[in-house]
Amino acid sequence: MLTIYGVYRSRASRVYWMAEELGLEFEAVRVIQARRLANPLAADAPVNTLSPDFLAINPMALIPSIKDGDLVMHESLAITLYLARKHGGPLAGQTVEEDGLMTMWTIWAATEVEPHTVKIVYVYDDEKQNSDEGKATIGVAVRSLKKSFATLEKHLATNDYVVGNRFTAADLNIAEVLRYAQTEQALFDAHPNISAWIKRCQSRPAYIAMQATRSEEPI
Repeated sequence: MLTIYGVYRSRASRVYWMAEELGLEFEAVRVIQARRLANPLAADAPVNTLSPDFLAINPMALIPSIKDGDLVMHESLAITLYLARKHGGPLAGQTVEEDGLMTMWTIWAATEVEPHTVKIVYVYDDEKQNSDEGKATIGVAVRSLKKSFATLEKHLATNDYVVGNRFTAADLNIAEVLRYAQTEQALFDAHPNISAWIKRCQSRPAYIAMQATRSEEPI
């Protein structure tokens, strides 16, 4: 059985969404981020990214990780691509060209987009969105995202989805990266193709199921 390490309120959400899309049975092991704890190494601390048991799975002390048979993997975006390819179906690349494009768009999301969107979500996580510092951080991130948004907006002008004109792991990966910036409504309003596309992605039953579990998770 597939084992997924990490809370839903983390990048593990991408892996849980993919597992729901593929209809996979899985065991969810609750591992929280050490940064959320005052003393993650305390004897009574919940299992977290600095716990010895988890470090034995992922010495990089990051979530998510998975164990699938004898395979242990880290990096959420790589995990979703792996699961899609292993289990096949429309979420996976149907040709080597589609595989290449799905990898290309996923790497683009990781390198060009997420470094900025994650700054936005951290401001909200720290409840600093109304502070001068928080507003400045968000402003810089939004400006930095405009070029990437323009690229995706143009692509989606002639494509309902990113690769193969169907929902794939590439859409899932990019949608999860962009979700971190959805608090900035004006940014999405200025890019109607992206707004319509992410609504299609987030209307999928598997996404809704993942978010339902996420919303019930202790903060």
